Amino acid sequence: MIINKDYFKNKILLITGGTGSIGNAIINYFIKHKIKLKKIIIYSRDEWKQYEMENKFRFNHNQNLRFYIGDVRDKDRLRRAMDDVDLVIHAAALKQVDKAELDPMEAIKTNIEGAKNVIDCCLDGKVSNVIALSTDKASSPINLYGATKLVSDKLFISANNIKGNKKIKFSIVRYGNVLNSRGSVLPLFQKQSKNNLFTITDLKMTRFLITLGQSVELILKSMQNNLGSEVFIPKLPSFKIIDLAYSLNSKAKFKIIGIRPGEKLHEELISFDDSNNIIEQKDFYVLINPFSTNASLKNYEKFYKRKKINKPFQYNSYDNEIYLNKKEIKKILSKLNFDEI
Repeated sequence: MIINKDYFKNKILLITGGTGSIGNAIINYFIKHKIKLKKIIIYSRDEWKQYEMENKFRFNHNQNLRFYIGDVRDKDRLRRAMDDVDLVIHAAALKQVDKAELDPMEAIKTNIEGAKNVIDCCLDGKVSNVIALSTDKASSPINLYGATKLVSDKLFISANNIKGNKKIKFSIVRYGNVLNSRGSVLPLFQKQSKNNLFTITDLKMTRFLITLGQSVELILKSMQNNLGSEVFIPKLPSFKIIDLAYSLNSKAKFKIIGIRPGEKLHEELISFDDSNNIIEQKDFYVLINPFSTNASLKNYEKFYKRKKINKPFQYNSYDNEIYLNKKEIKKILSKLNFDEI
């Protein structure tokens, strides 16, 4: 898939939770690649982050950037923000695993009820394409956060079945923790490296590696090349958490603190059971919806010009065929752009 700049011409894009790492990275991408939209709306509830983001892009961005203070829980405010919006990227979520367990109804209100509000407002407006961001934790969830995101995914996918004659598509993009995003392990390791002491949960722990830049490209490409009802899953290399620490400071000491409650030893993006509904592309997998009334399996196979995989498999960071060594990780770290955050 390639990004067609003309796709965004004269369109209005709304990003929920737009003051987060992904929202900042998307704006940076548009600036870098000179992609101009009619308007970009940043919808979020944090006025301070909006203030910081507005100042950040004030002098180097000639797009019509509009900021809306609002919560996805507030359907009336969300509906007002979506006036004349063409495209939506839904990134808003409560993502802290432990906080979701301690305050479950708050996670449900944002991640599930908020997702429903986004869907309803998109259906009520003139929105033509919606990409909702998922997480590896939605695949075989073991914590409430993952469970709420799985429900959110199901809501967005099933929205294609109730759209009637409206020309709107709902799809999902799923990936793991973004390497250089806020809340990822990298900022923590960078701080700990200065004290020559890393806290490691488990020496066997692995993760997929995806950068902010890669995640943005996946989101934008998926938006331009979706049929509706799919979950797009990138093919990524894996790395050992211990190797990431070593690549930052090979002389530092390590303290094993044990795996945290609700945390997986390895990231999973496709479960064994979901693999029955996968179409494989060169750089990504497409998880199709077996309950879709929007398109049949043959429609998907024709659209993606590939047959569905018939051999069951599991796609996780441990069994992955591609592993990065410390030298390769270090090379990737040297090219990261932390201004995207």
